[in-house]
Amino acid sequence: MGRISRLGNSLYNGSRSIDFVGRKWLWYAVSALIVLLAVIGLSVKGLNYGIEFTGGTQYKVTLPSDQVTQDNADALREAVGGLGIDNAGSPVVNTSGDTSILVQTEELTNEESDEVTQTIIDTVGASTDDISQDQIGASWGDEVKDRAILGLVVFLFLVVLFIWAYFREWKMSAAAIVALAHDVIITVGVYALSGFEVTPATVTGLLTILGFSLYDTVVVFDKVRENTKSLRASRTTYAKAANLAVNQTLVRSINTSVVALIPVGAILYVSAVQLGASSLKDLALSLFVGMAAGAYSSIFIATPLLVHLKSTESEVVLAERRAKARERRNVDRYASVPVFKEDMPIAEPDGPVPGALMVDDDLDDFDDEDDAPRPASAPEATGRGRTVPTTQRPVGQSRASGRQQPTRQSRSKRK
Repeated sequence: MGRISRLGNSLYNGSRSIDFVGRKWLWYAVSALIVLLAVIGLSVKGLNYGIEFTGGTQYKVTLPSDQVTQDNADALREAVGGLGIDNAGSPVVNTSGDTSILVQTEELTNEESDEVTQTIIDTVGASTDDISQDQIGASWGDEVKDRAILGLVVFLFLVVLFIWAYFREWKMSAAAIVALAHDVIITVGVYALSGFEVTPATVTGLLTILGFSLYDTVVVFDKVRENTKSLRASRTTYAKAANLAVNQTLVRSINTSVVALIPVGAILYVSAVQLGASSLKDLALSLFVGMAAGAYSSIFIATPLLVHLKSTESEVVLAERRAKARERRNVDRYASVPVFKEDMPIAEPDGPVPGALMVDDDLDDFDDEDDAPRPASAPEATGRGRTVPTTQRPVGQSRASGRQQPTRQSRSKRK
């Protein structure tokens, strides 16, 4: 069995445990710091919206299929970006199928547009008839933003309904929504700090990571519900049961996240390093950051927050009290036995009194120097109290257990 498998088995059966719930304030502080950096990036640098949101000019260059290559796209990007035109300093150049290359810039004047057109002709050897120019208005980008916000609101509403219907617990819905908001803010903040363009592909990636984050959170919550179904029968607290659920799903969450992040990271590297500006880069960045943040939030934010929200419920409070009482009893098993007090009644020899101190007047006749036999000492008490239970059948020394055990006759001598 591999090391990861042994670790997962130890975390699942509880022999090894990581205290996620008990250190919730540490995780809250880490998340608050990351979210604060994201908010600062949004307020200081802002988002770099693409041409689809801000409007601009798009050139479609029709070429033979053997010339629609990434090398020609890179050459057009360098040529147009090196013209010294501010609005064309960072053009977006992509291949469109196997017949054309798209060049997108910000809004240009007529003179600047003619200069860009001539540069395209000189770079790839196209003619004027092979180049079509379109103006993209900002109104279309506003419509995309409105639709994205509407889709996000509808998604969150459906998430609340789904979790409430599945778990019958609104506090789980609240914890899941906080985790989703945490993931979205961090992803958007990374876009602001990195300067990547926000395109429709970015919006698609954001909506995708919401589903991924919710899936991971629901898996953990399902294990929490299973472990906390009956706190009295399991003789544990809600916090301990929830922390065990996180440990039991930890290895699975890590494996799922790593398997999902490896191909997305490869796409991000290829699109950002080798292909340059590309819609794949915008999609891959949002997926990579969102998946990583979703795996973090489902473990370190959602479950500790759920335990925090449920800490005031009566059943949870009673479970905590029972656990503390068991801990005190385990420290001293006889701590709950009544001790002698001055006003405690004394039992007479002819009539025992429950809870009274037993006194025998004849004990004074025994002296340390006398040869008279002393009374036999009572057998050692077992169990939680000091009173020896009445034996139901003969008791003898057991070699297997090393102590007194009830005995029974062999089967041949039984009646």
